Amino acid sequence: MINRQALVGRHHPVIQGFDKNASLSVGNGNYAFTVDATGLQSFPALYADGGVPLGHLSNWAWHTLPNPEGYRMDHYPLTYYNTFNGRSVGFPYSPRGQRSAEYNWLQANPHRLQLGEIGFRISLPSGAEAASGDLTDMRQELDLWSGKITSRFSAARLRTVVETCCHPDMDLIAVRIGSELIADGALRIAFRFPYASGAFSGSPVWDEPDAHQTEIEAQSPSSIRLRRTLDADVHYMTAAWSGGSFVRDSANPHQFLLTPSAEDHGGEFELCFRFGLEANEDPLPAFGETETACRSHWESFWSSGAAVELAGSADTRAHELERRIVLSQYLTAIQSSGSLPPQESGLTHNSWYGKFHLEMHWWHSVHFALWNRTELLENNMGWYSDILPQAKALAASQGYNGARWPKCIAPDGVNGPCYIEPFLIWQQPHPIYYAELIYRSGGGDGVLARYREIVLESAAFMASFAEWDEEHSRYVLGPPVAPAQEIYDHAVTFNPSFELSYWAFGLSVANMWRERLGLPRDENWDHILQHLSRLPVVDGVYTAAETAPDTFRDKTGVVDHPTMLAPLGMLPGLMVDHETMRLTLHEVWKNWNWDHTWGWDYPMTAMTAARLGEGRLAVEALLMERGKNSYLPNGHNYQRPDLSVYLPGNGGLLTAVAMMASGWEDGPDTHAPGFPQDGSWTVRCEGFVRML
Repeated sequence: MINRQALVGRHHPVIQGFDKNASLSVGNGNYAFTVDATGLQSFPALYADGGVPLGHLSNWAWHTLPNPEGYRMDHYPLTYYNTFNGRSVGFPYSPRGQRSAEYNWLQANPHRLQLGEIGFRISLPSGAEAASGDLTDMRQELDLWSGKITSRFSAARLRTVVETCCHPDMDLIAVRIGSELIADGALRIAFRFPYASGAFSGSPVWDEPDAHQTEIEAQSPSSIRLRRTLDADVHYMTAAWSGGSFVRDSANPHQFLLTPSAEDHGGEFELCFRFGLEANEDPLPAFGETETACRSHWESFWSSGAAVELAGSADTRAHELERRIVLSQYLTAIQSSGSLPPQESGLTHNSWYGKFHLEMHWWHSVHFALWNRTELLENNMGWYSDILPQAKALAASQGYNGARWPKCIAPDGVNGPCYIEPFLIWQQPHPIYYAELIYRSGGGDGVLARYREIVLESAAFMASFAEWDEEHSRYVLGPPVAPAQEIYDHAVTFNPSFELSYWAFGLSVANMWRERLGLPRDENWDHILQHLSRLPVVDGVYTAAETAPDTFRDKTGVVDHPTMLAPLGMLPGLMVDHETMRLTLHEVWKNWNWDHTWGWDYPMTAMTAARLGEGRLAVEALLMERGKNSYLPNGHNYQRPDLSVYLPGNGGLLTAVAMMASGWEDGPDTHAPGFPQDGSWTVRCEGFVRML
């Protein structure tokens, strides 16, 4: 049995100073607060330029810019494309780089809102405000087992200790401060509230004070409730503290300063603050109550579900892989397990206007079920039912049956205009995969009832999207279609290999669900399965699409995602010849442009290698030294300066490791079948659910 506390404990992040790539977060799945080395958000500028920003985001806080022109998606002009058999279908398309004011507004709204910054203001003996360089003796640790960050620093030789934690059931942060600065009146806490940005990365806007309002609704000597109004959007912040004064900054209507009382509590001070859509008047819990709830939550999290330990491995990289595994579990739990599918940068900072990408949802969340934490996957699933009417309306507007799931969206489920997003289809079978995985994880008949409509309506669209090719007596996918490898012309592309295999999987599972529900198999779905186009092969290897025969001959085809591997790896291999896939794997390994990939491409490659019995290659893929496969001190998968957080990489890593450690259905009955079997890796694992 694995000593889980020891396993987790050896990977607590320890930060020794200000490091823009080492900010730390606390959160509960729907809300997260990211801090610098002081334990609050005291020096955000140090982290903003290419680092991991000090975000403060939630799943409920969204903002919509004023819309004086009355832009609406149902009024956006459509561009029409012919399908394989010549039917004309309209899409909200705009060529890359051609952005009208209407396009810009519809794409950017609504966007996720940065709630505010809460950080220290420290006065030096000279009277000047301390800069980051004035702080010394810095040490910060995130105790993963208890979910608490403890930060230590000195200013003017006076010591400060800060404890920061997030309530597991409320969007609330609790802070306990012990500081010699309090007695001198040299420590204050600033609350700053920004306007919202409609930019891609959504950085807070500080220079438009007249565009929003911050009003005091209620105040007492030890608490305050603020009402925040940004155009038509309203939310609230309530704060409570153990003693001190809370005043508005006379120079800034959106900044408040909290000064702890020098006389009370012997240099100790407690603060909690809560954000929400409603003006909650309930008393806020004290720090100790939140700390206890947080510790209980995280002890339960780590003690339940699955675990894998790599200590004792001869391969010297085992400790680093184990670190990535442990930290990825924490990061995905606090940012990807809430009521909405997560955005790619989670609740740490905005990307794509704070919206979430449904094709990425698989990479974010499938691992929860494999690690025997199925309820965290199910937290996201209810939203599909919420937007089912919109998905059915989208399909019907294009002449299809069932529900067509959108791509890049806010909670309203409406995709904005784009040059690529409306043409993607690989998100379509995802809900079927999730539902099947939940069912096989022990959900039983309740799962069948809960997800029946989602599964059957997803499959109904898939069946109507496949078109009959009379000349070759087969069904084809596209055009128009944008494959997951987003480098091909959606107007002419058809039969992408990954999507073909995923269509076969989705329709097969959906007909199994009909039988479980006591319904007859759908004969049309079976006919499509029997006559679906085969995966395209050129020179003995699978290509990206039937319309991309030069995938490997032309070097422009070996960038972005090597999705021709996904049919056997991410998917269980319907229509796949194993030896052809083995040749494809080695072709990808040798010739792919790995500097132009994304973080989930490495675990995708590892899963294909694992299913082919090539454990050494699977490990090499997970640990390949490339920029897009780097993991920061806080555990985040880094991609580029404006995308320093990329949670599909973390989730993909956990999915691949679960598969490699515990196996897959109909896989070999050996221990840790996806790892090398030569004794170089010692793998102890428990509690996993086998992959499909």
